Amino acid sequence: MLRLAPDSRNRLLDAALKVIRTKGYSATRVEEICAAAGLSKGSFFHHFESKEALAVAAAEYWSQITGELFLAAKYHTLDDPLARLLAYLDFRRSLVRGELPEWTCLVGTMAQETYTTVPEIREACDRSIRGHADTLVADITAAKKRYAPDADWSPKSLALHTQVVLQGAFVVAKAHGDARVATDAIDHLRRYFELLFPIPRTHSKSKKKRKKKSR
Repeated sequence: MLRLAPDSRNRLLDAALKVIRTKGYSATRVEEICAAAGLSKGSFFHHFESKEALAVAAAEYWSQITGELFLAAKYHTLDDPLARLLAYLDFRRSLVRGELPEWTCLVGTMAQETYTTVPEIREACDRSIRGHADTLVADITAAKKRYAPDADWSPKSLALHTQVVLQGAFVVAKAHGDARVATDAIDHLRRYFELLFPIPRTHSKSKKKRKKKSR
């Protein structure tokens, strides 16, 4: 999922993504990030004035590389907006593989630890989570118009709800030590979407009528 970066700044950011998702923000030391990147502390402080500054940059970097991953995903090629949304959830489920730190969220991890202690990091994490949610709004809007025009919820609120479920799933999966917690949560979220957007059955009914007439 994560690409290897050739320059020293991005090598430090790649290392931060790996170490923080494994140990958490508070337990991560600058020395560990440098060791993981194969660089000196001098190189670290050339690019970042503090661990906090690195975390803010890491949240932005996370948004960039995950944004590229989702932008290239095949669900965007589907014609129907609801099909795209369901395929998005299927894609999210497919990413839950390997060890826990490999598929859990950097910004969700940091937000939990810093929301009262380091406002700059919390705000960077919030921008990242809301920014990803915003990428779903257009498809949700189109699906709502087609399948649930009278629903009294907003596409923006549903888009953010998807991230609430996913982030919660990651937390409970960590607590339980089992990835199935996350995949089950995504499956439930997918079923919830299907309930929110009831697909008209007129097409299937017309087929049945034609069959009866042919008899």
